[in-house]
Amino acid sequence: MKNSLIIFAMVILAAVIISFTESRTITGLVTDRQGKPLSGVSVLVKGASAGTVTDIKGKYTISVEQQDKVLVFSLAGYVAAEEKIESRSMINVKLNFEVYDALDEMEIAGYGAKKEKVSMSAPSASIAYDRASFQRYNNNFNTEGYASINENGFKNVKNNPLSTFSIDVDNASYSNIRRFINSGSLPPADAVRIEEMINYFKFNYPEPKGEHPFSVYTELAICPWNRNHRLLQVGLRGKSIDKSTLPPSNLVFLIDVSGSMDDPNKLPLLKSAFGLLVNELRAQDHVAIVVYAGAVGMVLESTPGNRKETIMSAIDNLEAGGSTAGGAGLKLAYREAEKNFVKGGNNRIILATDGDFNVGESSNGGMERLVEEKREQGVFITVLGFGMGNYKDDKMEIIADKGNGNYAYIDNLQEARKVLVREFGGTLFTIAKDVKFQLEFNPAMVESYRLIGYENRLLNDEDFNDDTKDAGEMGSGHMVTALYELVPNGSGESLPSVDPLKYQASKIRHEDNYSDELLTIKVRYKKPDGKTSMLFEKPVKGTNDDIEDASDNLRFASAVAEFGMILRESEFKGSSTLESAAKLAKSGRGEDEDGYRSELIRLIETVKSMRVLADK
Repeated sequence: MKNSLIIFAMVILAAVIISFTESRTITGLVTDRQGKPLSGVSVLVKGASAGTVTDIKGKYTISVEQQDKVLVFSLAGYVAAEEKIESRSMINVKLNFEVYDALDEMEIAGYGAKKEKVSMSAPSASIAYDRASFQRYNNNFNTEGYASINENGFKNVKNNPLSTFSIDVDNASYSNIRRFINSGSLPPADAVRIEEMINYFKFNYPEPKGEHPFSVYTELAICPWNRNHRLLQVGLRGKSIDKSTLPPSNLVFLIDVSGSMDDPNKLPLLKSAFGLLVNELRAQDHVAIVVYAGAVGMVLESTPGNRKETIMSAIDNLEAGGSTAGGAGLKLAYREAEKNFVKGGNNRIILATDGDFNVGESSNGGMERLVEEKREQGVFITVLGFGMGNYKDDKMEIIADKGNGNYAYIDNLQEARKVLVREFGGTLFTIAKDVKFQLEFNPAMVESYRLIGYENRLLNDEDFNDDTKDAGEMGSGHMVTALYELVPNGSGESLPSVDPLKYQASKIRHEDNYSDELLTIKVRYKKPDGKTSMLFEKPVKGTNDDIEDASDNLRFASAVAEFGMILRESEFKGSSTLESAAKLAKSGRGEDEDGYRSELIRLIETVKSMRVLADK
């Protein structure tokens, strides 16, 4: 009898333990007030790091524990919602628009005050668009910083046969633009870097073969916004390296915990994003954590990547407060990276911030000199931007550019997963550095050309052969895309020109039999630890295919360029319209497993709707 009681008690105890530890699954759908599915919504367990994001159809699945009480749903441009879990297995949520009443704010709060958030359901949203939301970003109510962009114009081939620039694999501009549009406003023109919009997307470029770590792709068709011109797509595809074979990583997480990070889309999102990255780390990888606010500090000494609970505990305990000693934080992070340097490994700082450096060495020039010095010692830097209102895009772009690294803007957990999980190898492991393009155009075939974007990546022609000149880096599996708008020879268009040269011959040479070549592409690059560059060269012949007959690659890339030129109100947009951009994007969508291309179409349609509302 006694033994039976003991067994019975043990069974009851086991059942109680299971009831408190057993996890279960919750599914659901997240929509706006009109019932339209919302993709990219962060779904988090309140008070924990567990989370997921909704797919392109607005659906989600999340695993919860018995002790979990509340789910939090958030997306830029919408009011966050909380739902009690209780015994529910399905939780559907509708999110309200989040808009700012700029007129009332001017009267009540005054210049520089924090925006008052107003929740509105869809039927009333047109009022908000009319009064405040459908407008350009307004510096009277924000302190966001963007470097000015002077668009590339057309170059006369006779006087400027060479086009030289550094590659750019950053894509922060696209996700930042998405944040603006989801919030119901257009981005400032200088936030629209068209090359970063295009490079946000992957294209069907061939796998690399042979001695070079990348392949070169070209395609030409009639330009969709000016049918008298041609559109040239040039692409690089980097060699993919399996994550398990990547060399060990010596990482330093440099995390901004200043008072400006105390917003839901900043430090809380940052913690969830780093949780995704920590989950990818291996035992041979090491992580140290440095934080900065009014002062800097070491939160975690270099720790093996398989001690995930220790690393995540340090991240979860971070709190925001104080001013922003960003320069001092960078210096401490570099010291820690150098102390634990792994020869032949991936030695990298991952800086996460809104860029609002205001204490110590915070000038753009000072930051630039620091990261330039450290990159030569083999420590690279990746920059992750968060938040809005005081976002400093200009500072973060400089740091990543000069620090041999990448720059991404994280506006939701889905973007964090794209950057830190799906593109983990490319983001953190460099296969080629100082990668430069130089295109030489044949004046017998091309009268003039215009490089679309890359304004802050232009190089002098002589820099192409100068191995001391810094250029962009390419990661494992990364793709780089550039578009040129070409004016064919004999077009009769007026061209930018200079007076005839007195001391040099300017006649076109026909005797070399290059009449069928449109241009020649040259690429220079160095190995990650190399000092001397290598050269790749490829001639390109001309075609006259219509854009409708072009590949998905060129049709979709041209749609992104059209959309970017419309957002910039570019003088070169020609006949571009939102309708034509959407049509091209739909026809070139192709396979879209992750829904990124469908999301672009949704953004174009959203801007169309905003304009309709603003015109009423």
